[in-house]
Amino acid sequence: MRKRLTGKVVSDKMDKTVVVAVERIIQDRRFGKVLSRTSKYKVHDENNECHEGDVVEIEETRPLSKEKNWKLVSIIKKNILTSEEEKVSKGEEGVPE
Repeated sequence: MRKRLTGKVVSDKMDKTVVVAVERIIQDRRFGKVLSRTSKYKVHDENNECHEGDVVEIEETRPLSKEKNWKLVSIIKKNILTSEEEKVSKGEEGVPE
């Protein structure tokens, strides 16, 4: 069984690759304080369908490049702001006739 993680896309500037930040909660061994730790993974996105702010599920895979060992499984939640910005840039919304 391959590892599956859920995280948030923090960068989509590369071609067919996104950077996903996965946050985990740990407890300090000595003092017991609850801490938040973040790990960033480079993830293969074949169709360039992810954008910054999306919540995605990723799965471990064979090495695809030097730092890329994860692939995109699904987009759980799209970032609303990113979708609206795309429509405006394409000219689909807010253009008076």
